[in-house]
Amino acid sequence: MARLDRRIGFIGAGNMGEAIVGALIQAKIFAPERIQVCDVSPERISHMEAAYGVEAASNSTRLFLENEIVILAVKPQGMEAVIREITDAEDYGVAKRTLLISIAAGTPIRKIESLFYEKLGEKEQKNLPIIRVMPNTPALVLAGMSGMSANDNARKADLETARTILESMGKVIQFDEEKLNAVTGVSGSGPAYVFYFIEAMIEGGVACGLSGADAAALTLETFKGAAALLEARGESPESLRRKVTSPGGTTEAALKVMEEKRVKEAIRDAVAAATRRGEELSR
Repeated sequence: MARLDRRIGFIGAGNMGEAIVGALIQAKIFAPERIQVCDVSPERISHMEAAYGVEAASNSTRLFLENEIVILAVKPQGMEAVIREITDAEDYGVAKRTLLISIAAGTPIRKIESLFYEKLGEKEQKNLPIIRVMPNTPALVLAGMSGMSANDNARKADLETARTILESMGKVIQFDEEKLNAVTGVSGSGPAYVFYFIEAMIEGGVACGLSGADAAALTLETFKGAAALLEARGESPESLRRKVTSPGGTTEAALKVMEEKRVKEAIRDAVAAATRRGEELSR
């Protein structure tokens, strides 16, 4: 990946913020000395300085003014207060083009625009492009899947910069913002569905006489292998499922139970419920 010769700042140094910092340094996209962080927790700042050699910013306003790329990695409920702290500062403004990337779930671009653009003229607004991102927790092990959407002020170069940052910790697809709630329903919340299914399979193995450790090892490797096979073959999940389902065999017996219990329908409904909740949070 190409090295970005700019300064980047992180407002928020929680798990996801740390995951991105670690990935950027590991991929050599940013040198540690070109990364600033700030957080409400002094302990988190100390940890980031010691673990990654990054620079601590005195406050979020200084970080915003001193960096060309700013990542908003705060919890949604704290987003407005953090932005108000920046925009209420006497020296708030956009003297140079600054790319703003938000990873706060459920906070739409229009909300971020309304807060940051309120005191800016048209020229400054155009120099503050905003990209909203929906990452997921496998980013913590560089296996993330992110969806991103940009506002009208984002140029091709801004999108390429955001893609470079996000690809350091996994894969990314660009969407119209109206699709991001569905992205949340599938990949944002999706790891929890997988963990839930793994949990159930382990419990099933134990109920059938396996030790917890053996059931866990068998289940985890089965998930990893099935995903690898699906990716390598390029076939549909339905096609591969049919190939391992022999008439009258063990797999068919298991799948009949799942059909009777309407497992597939329940999963579809779960994705829809997560999507609806994302829409509610975005209002």
